[in-house]
Amino acid sequence: MERLQKVIARSGICSRRKAEELILEGKVYVNGELCTTLGTKVSGNDEIEVDGKLLEFEDKVYYVINKPKGCICSSNDDRDRRTVLDYLDIPQRVYTVGRLDYDTSGVLLLTNDGDFCNQMIHPRYHLPKTYLVNLQGTLTQDDIRLLRKGLKTNIGDFQPAKVKVISNDVTRDRTIFELTIMEGKNHQVKNMMEALGHQVRKLHRVRFGSIEVNDLKPGEYRRLKPYEVKQLKLAAQEGKQ
Repeated sequence: MERLQKVIARSGICSRRKAEELILEGKVYVNGELCTTLGTKVSGNDEIEVDGKLLEFEDKVYYVINKPKGCICSSNDDRDRRTVLDYLDIPQRVYTVGRLDYDTSGVLLLTNDGDFCNQMIHPRYHLPKTYLVNLQGTLTQDDIRLLRKGLKTNIGDFQPAKVKVISNDVTRDRTIFELTIMEGKNHQVKNMMEALGHQVRKLHRVRFGSIEVNDLKPGEYRRLKPYEVKQLKLAAQEGKQ
């Protein structure tokens, strides 16, 4: 017997967090009866219907894409913008592991494995994510100390980050540096820089855990190798708090 939200996530239609939302919204039926209780135990013999569709279990797949700027991390958009799924030509139905902003590029994972997705994005697993930040403004030594110590701002607190300055052009008032964070809050890098009084000009995620996209052009993707998936899961467990 397994918890209902875990079974829904394992089917590949959504993450566990989204499955919990669907249950609470009254969109899940078990053996024909409405179920709105989180943690309900179900077996492999139970018939589960989610949002009008019976669950079907797919083989687990894991992909990485070099997300281009100018697309969103969603299956559809009411403003008719291009989505990252438009770049994929695969038989499985997948969703993104977390999100990157419309104007942010770089490493983005996709899967139909809800448990894996939860491990990758849940704050307690502390997976490192490294960004190349092109900043309008000069990153000072005080800024770097604050980032490494952990920022406390009026829009929220941010855990200590790693900073590696690549270039600091004082005459043009621009800085390029790598920022490694262990969280995944919405617009986190931009909000951290705004709290320091700087504006992000360009943002590219160069690494998610151990995964990079140096061999992929914007919009290109590939299937993760089994050992890469294993490395990500191991890193999540080692970083669990």
